[in-house]
Amino acid sequence: MKATRKLPKPTQSTSSHCNNFKDGAVVKLEAETIVSPNDAHSLDGNCNSAETVKVSPPKPVQTKGCFVFKPSANKRRKTPTVEDYFTHGCEDTENSKLRFRNCQTLWEKMKADTELLQDELNRKILDSLLAFIRKSVSTFQRGTDDWASRMRAHEIPTAALVLGVNVPDHDMTFQCLSDQLQQSVTPFVVSVQATECAGQSCVCVQRSTNVNQKRVHCSLITLCNWYKTVTKVCTASGTARKKRTSVGKDMQQHPPIVVIFKDLEAFNPKVLQDFILICSRYVEQLPLMFVFGIATSPSTIQHMLPHSVSSLLGIELFQSLSCTQHLASVIDKVILTSQFPFKLNGKVLQVLVSIFLYHDFSVRNFINGLQLALLEHFHSQPLSVLCCKEAAALVHATELSHRDVERLQQLPSFMRYVEEQGPQEQVELLTSDDHVKEVCQKLLKDLCKYHKNYYPTLRCLHILTASLPKYPLGKQIRELHISCLEKNVWENDEYVSTLLEMKTSRRTKKMSQFEILRDQALEFIDSLVRSHLAPPESQPLYEVCYYSSSAVLRRHLNATPRTSIQTALSNPYHYLKNEDLRAEDGTVSNAAPDICIVYKLHLECGRLINLYDWLEAYATVVSAAEGKDPDSADFGKVDELKHARFIQAVSELEFLGFIKSTKQKTDHVSRLTWGGC
Repeated sequence: MKATRKLPKPTQSTSSHCNNFKDGAVVKLEAETIVSPNDAHSLDGNCNSAETVKVSPPKPVQTKGCFVFKPSANKRRKTPTVEDYFTHGCEDTENSKLRFRNCQTLWEKMKADTELLQDELNRKILDSLLAFIRKSVSTFQRGTDDWASRMRAHEIPTAALVLGVNVPDHDMTFQCLSDQLQQSVTPFVVSVQATECAGQSCVCVQRSTNVNQKRVHCSLITLCNWYKTVTKVCTASGTARKKRTSVGKDMQQHPPIVVIFKDLEAFNPKVLQDFILICSRYVEQLPLMFVFGIATSPSTIQHMLPHSVSSLLGIELFQSLSCTQHLASVIDKVILTSQFPFKLNGKVLQVLVSIFLYHDFSVRNFINGLQLALLEHFHSQPLSVLCCKEAAALVHATELSHRDVERLQQLPSFMRYVEEQGPQEQVELLTSDDHVKEVCQKLLKDLCKYHKNYYPTLRCLHILTASLPKYPLGKQIRELHISCLEKNVWENDEYVSTLLEMKTSRRTKKMSQFEILRDQALEFIDSLVRSHLAPPESQPLYEVCYYSSSAVLRRHLNATPRTSIQTALSNPYHYLKNEDLRAEDGTVSNAAPDICIVYKLHLECGRLINLYDWLEAYATVVSAAEGKDPDSADFGKVDELKHARFIQAVSELEFLGFIKSTKQKTDHVSRLTWGGC
């Protein structure tokens, strides 16, 4: 009887495999695996004992191996920093890093001052809100026999916070309110927006998400149970602590749940009404409080909530500082001061103020515009390296390169200064770099002295004239400042008439002592104005500190989408940079996109456009683009493809607002725009 024997498995020599495939080059290697002919694969252990095993020599097997080689550290791609973006494209790369540091240091100081100012402006209303919430907590916790107190206990305390139409600034106010509430009143503060609360369930889920930090399916019953559990834990942990006042104990044991509705006007009134009705049923179990953020007027609450719902709220009105007063404070703190060397000329300041008054009333956007002007000035002006504190500017003036000295000599204000000097001095200023650096230090000192005298004199003149009827020199100090930046203010007719009006006295034989002192004071103020309120253009080297590119700032901040669309449609080469689309002024290449062709054809029509004539003209242009023979029968023929392309282009023009359908004629459309082509 033959016995079978299990043969050992063949041994293989395989290539190494690497599991780390990060940031490296992968190299594939092919290696042959040799199997010994003396070894063979074993059969199943249950094979018949009478069978013999035949072993055949195996064929060579090929396998693949992956190897990773990490690149060296110096070859890895570096992420560009803010400084890299700033220095890229600078006119002078030699001092670009120094200019960036000066710009960054200056902006950090300006930003810190504006944030501190905004905190001070919001402190009064935030303190009033905190006092209202603390008082509401005390009333909720203490049961009294007073009928009015019992009635208020069944109402939801609600603070109607009127912030104004400057909606972009509201987030910062609500963030400060939320932080102060969490620090001193309650850890349970919820902020909701209308975009997050389209339905009633969304409001409950969003509130539960903010309070519990978990997104769960929530109802008011679930919230009550959670609140009882949390307050029990807080009470148990607080018993061992030192005793506090009664109000402090109540707030510690039963902290209120404050719900902040950031944009009340944007909420669905039906959703808001249902939410208030549901919350009112749990007012004895949950110490709820609402804060309504209102952008328009307090009457919004009456328009959105019927009396049956608003009667469930104990509403108290809070009025924030107006955005115009806020802007005046920011301008006074950041612009009308000699603390910061960076300045805006009259046109740039007028652009920022106009955008504020006619677009958004946003102080935050005004500050962003100021930041953009600061960045543009340091990026585009190589001599802005001198725009820093006086001591540092004097040091940088001694380190100017020959190229910087040439730029200094080419400044219009410096050229006027050279023309006013004697012949020998002019030669020195145009030929000697060392002498130019010495004069530059002197002129920088004079410029700093000019700013130190300018702003006190400006405030003095404003205080003198701001109370006059009809405000001849402007109601706000920024208006007077812009007038002084543009030209000599003492040459204005309003200034002359103001002085004459203030000097007018009764026709008596002898002037009183008061009238004598008054005239002397007016003459002294007039001498100060003529000495210190000259426009900055009269000062040498004013270009170092003043940013004057109002057109650049307007293009970045006050975009004109219609102009951009019309430019793209009338001249597609302007954006696409395709040489096939280049055409003469006033024409469009027949290879242009369909919407450009249709747009150009519609400019040649009147108020009403015949669609069939428009289609035939389009087909003619497209046939020429396809290279068809103008004398052929198919030239200008409208097929299904051209018809579909035309319909799509006309629909796109209608979507952009250039045309609309009309009921006067069914086969016509009405043109909506004129000019600007």
